[in-house]
Amino acid sequence: MTYKSVKGTKDLLPKDTAAWLHVERVIREVMDAYRYGEIRTPAFEDTAVFARGIGEETDIVGKEMYTFTDKGGSSLTLRPEMTAPVIRAFIQHSMGEQTSINKLYYIGPMFRQERPQAGRFRQFHQFGFECIGQQSPVCDAEIIMMAAEIYRRLGIRFTLKINSVGDPTCRPQYRAALQEFLRDVHDDLSPESQRRAETNPMRVLDSKDPRDRELTAGAPEILDYLSDECRDHFHATLALLDAMGIAYEVDPRLVRGLDYYTMTAFEFVSADLGSQDALGGGGRYDGLVSQLGGKDTPAVGFAAGLERLLMVMDKNGYTFPEQSPRVYLVGMDENSRAWAFQQAVSLRRSGVSVELDYAERSVKAQMREANRLGARYVVLAGEAEMQTSTAQVKDMQEGTQESVEFERLAEYFIQVPQSSDTMENS
Repeated sequence: MTYKSVKGTKDLLPKDTAAWLHVERVIREVMDAYRYGEIRTPAFEDTAVFARGIGEETDIVGKEMYTFTDKGGSSLTLRPEMTAPVIRAFIQHSMGEQTSINKLYYIGPMFRQERPQAGRFRQFHQFGFECIGQQSPVCDAEIIMMAAEIYRRLGIRFTLKINSVGDPTCRPQYRAALQEFLRDVHDDLSPESQRRAETNPMRVLDSKDPRDRELTAGAPEILDYLSDECRDHFHATLALLDAMGIAYEVDPRLVRGLDYYTMTAFEFVSADLGSQDALGGGGRYDGLVSQLGGKDTPAVGFAAGLERLLMVMDKNGYTFPEQSPRVYLVGMDENSRAWAFQQAVSLRRSGVSVELDYAERSVKAQMREANRLGARYVVLAGEAEMQTSTAQVKDMQEGTQESVEFERLAEYFIQVPQSSDTMENS
């Protein structure tokens, strides 16, 4: 019997992980520049963390979570998203009492039992960041600019859509006006939107059904119902984006259906993804910390799928930096092959990427292998080199060759700039 990966999951082979590591490196560089610290939480949580943190009415909780009962009788769930676990950790470890603002980011696998399709998997990966502790529109704008900077560095074209979803003081009036509008078109809506019209009417505006979108084209807009505080916060956020040259579209249909979401909601979309165009999104969720048992604490965040991001990069023809060895050691006989192994260990300890022959092939075959791997330098040693303790170092890119003493090889490769070895995306 042969075994295959479970439907909706995917093996990442070395040729794949090279691209993933590059993307993760860019994300971490941006996080470091903005002084966000990485947080890592367990892959599973008490089911109640997600039922309360995401909402029992959502598709994720109702249909998509991998939930199981452990041997102790506890209901546990593989995490379908990261915001709720991050807030759980924030509360559990009293992080809000240690500093007035916590800036956190994560990269890791999530799990949802949804129908596999382009860019969607049952085990998928997300990166995201959360700014917890302040309600300033500067935090909202910073979160958006961080996401935009990651996409910019990865060569991804995007459209930023943004809206305000108000807060508990102004949203009830909008909800009532929206429900009154939906009653007139209720019978023509899709079954899902008919249900949501009663339980979560704002989600009807989020429907992808063409008929639903046509029927709700004239629906009231929440921007007309914002309180002064929510309106001022929204305009201040937009002004900060304007000042930083971040283009955006105000989209009144961009909503969040749960009560703990407040004020800013935003989404990055890409035309390269077709109908499922969302790259990632986020917004302010000032009510979530208290809903999970903590003190009232404002927060804003963003999350995006790595698989979808890599799909867009692939469609755009992004060229990832090659993961080639810097040095290939060629041994010409038994003695020099033994030396090559010892020298490889020494160079690797010095931080130099090295490959060598394991099959006792001819010099010609080893040179072909060095070319195939894209090694920048080839170090050749045979009987004559063993006697003089001097290797021949060939620069495969420039076509030059020079003699270097064995004891100077590590110093030689450390001093030669690595930036010239491979050309990366600008």
